[in-house]
Amino acid sequence: MPRPTALALLLAGLMMALPGVDSRANEPVDLELVLLADASRSIDDAEIRFQREGYVAAITHPDVLAAIANGFLQRIAVTYVEWGDETWQDVVVPWTLIDGKESAGDFASKLLAAPRRATGPNSIGSALAAAQALIEGNAIEGTRRVIDFSGDSAYTQGGLPVPEARASVLAAGITINGLAILCRQADCSGRPVGYDLESSFAQFIVGGPGHFVVTADDRQSFAEAVQRKLLLEIAGSPGAVEAAERVGVPRRLHSR
Repeated sequence: MPRPTALALLLAGLMMALPGVDSRANEPVDLELVLLADASRSIDDAEIRFQREGYVAAITHPDVLAAIANGFLQRIAVTYVEWGDETWQDVVVPWTLIDGKESAGDFASKLLAAPRRATGPNSIGSALAAAQALIEGNAIEGTRRVIDFSGDSAYTQGGLPVPEARASVLAAGITINGLAILCRQADCSGRPVGYDLESSFAQFIVGGPGHFVVTADDRQSFAEAVQRKLLLEIAGSPGAVEAAERVGVPRRLHSR
């Protein structure tokens, strides 16, 4: 019998260590979605707040709720995770079934109330592995499975190598989409310098059917970018990106 790989052992350990699902587990959903948000040391507390507020505004937006209601099963499962170094993948809000305004509001309230815990340098590979473990260990049956990765850097420091983690996620049939936080404002601590963050996300991080990268140039555009991304992810069909473009959804997009 072949010996388990280090990645397989890590995933098994993460499935045991990370918080479980809510009492409505095993219920089918249109989408399993891990919101994997950057909380590394380049992200200050104000940026943590505006990231969370952006996701709150998006998940409770009437257009997003309408997209959920238009799904075949009319519900999605969402968890919010903040990641830092290889030891910090904090499940801020555990798996929650969202099927309307009330459940979306409950998710939003929990997200805003939780303290920040994750910190440390970037460990993107470990974050992706944690997201995969959350999806594979949750007992929820999603028609589609997506990791929604956001960050202000494509560089990693320690932990699981990104190519290994990414390959494992894609082999499991999970799509990785990206939100590149460009942070061009003077007071933004996470401003990347010297390389194209969007292209780096497109080349090294995202993948899977219909994957894409959207960008947020500043604090004001973050909520809009999150909303665009959620609408595309919830729509889920291979033509979702093109359909959004036809109806005038503004975005910057890399796809392959």
